[in-house]
Amino acid sequence: MLTAAQRLRRSTDFAAAVRGGRRAGRGAVVVHLTLPASPEPTATTSPEPARDSGTETISVPTRAGFVVSKAVGPAVVRNTVRRRLRHLVRERLAELPEGSTLVVRALPAAAEASYSRLGADLDAAIAAARAPRGRRSR
Repeated sequence: MLTAAQRLRRSTDFAAAVRGGRRAGRGAVVVHLTLPASPEPTATTSPEPARDSGTETISVPTRAGFVVSKAVGPAVVRNTVRRRLRHLVRERLAELPEGSTLVVRALPAAAEASYSRLGADLDAAIAAARAPRGRRSR
């Protein structure tokens, strides 16, 4: 189960991730991934040990949300798909940079997809969304 801090709940959070993030669809899922604006600072190589300067760094957790529409199937099927995706994302959330936002949208094919197939589709979609964007040739 995802902790409360790791779940997206507000429609504005979903909208920001869908509009501002990278989209990649693979198989039965489409992911929208918003990476943090500033990359993690690199470790300093100073010989002095790090001291607490009195200011705490606030870590923003990686958050995830799920969209499973009525096109996927009746409520029982939608909830089954949502539970499977939630479990799969929980295992992969630590691999994403801190502060990322991930929205997973299930396509109607997710209703008949096996757990391993959903996992493979999710892995491929996240990898595609994380890949740097190259210029397309026309």
